Amino acid sequence: MAGTLYIVPTPIGNMGDITLRAKETLEKVHFVAAEDTRVSGRLLQLLNIHSNFVSYHEHNKEKSGKAIVNRILDGEDCALVTDAGTPAVSDPGEDLVRKCRKAGINVVALPGACAAITALSASGLPSRRFSFEGFLPVSNKEREEYLRSVCKDVRTMIFHISPHDTEKDISDLIEFLGDRQAVLAKEITKINEKYFSLTLSQIKEGFKSGEINPKGEFVLIVCGYEADESDMFWADMSIEQHFEHYVNLGLSKMDATKAVAKDRGVPKNEIYKELN
Repeated sequence: MAGTLYIVPTPIGNMGDITLRAKETLEKVHFVAAEDTRVSGRLLQLLNIHSNFVSYHEHNKEKSGKAIVNRILDGEDCALVTDAGTPAVSDPGEDLVRKCRKAGINVVALPGACAAITALSASGLPSRRFSFEGFLPVSNKEREEYLRSVCKDVRTMIFHISPHDTEKDISDLIEFLGDRQAVLAKEITKINEKYFSLTLSQIKEGFKSGEINPKGEFVLIVCGYEADESDMFWADMSIEQHFEHYVNLGLSKMDATKAVAKDRGVPKNEIYKELN
């Protein structure tokens, strides 16, 4: 009978954030797949847990992943951990989970520490709809294409900001997204934890002046795109012209009415009355 892959979140700074369930799981599994066995080894040592480790990271995930899957198929239970936070989210563990699912292996995810959600919950920015964007692409071409693709996203966006190039990351966000309201979370759960509720340009100036120390781990929460009527193709159209625009695109009269109502943020009955 095959074993189970457990996805086990680990603290992102404060060791007190390990859960009882995570500790119990790490104690009972046959082995632990870790991004860095040294980092995870120190955590387990603090928890007085003695476990067998295998290395699993971006550079060996293909070879190591196959070996891990085979061990689980042979009946062993494995705990997947990353250096900090929840594995398999913007992380090579995603590939291991996919392999296990494809092999019919049971995958159990434990709730726990996650820097992105922790920062969002403390930001005070809209959280009903949000997107996790991770780190910005490294190459200039990919970065530009990516930023153009998200610049009109109305959802609150969550970014990881590289401590090696904070000013460039913020500058590029300003160039493509504009100077939006944002919250910069630094060293979440650690002794020097701080939150800066500022505009992107103020954050950039903070890095430049040294008011915000660029050393550390950062999560940036950025407000989504807020459309101005002047940005909308229908801004100068009457309701009749707006309606005809959609009819000319091939929509039925009913669907065209719904589309106009959605664009203008009003009930479709109002649009129907105006047209009849």
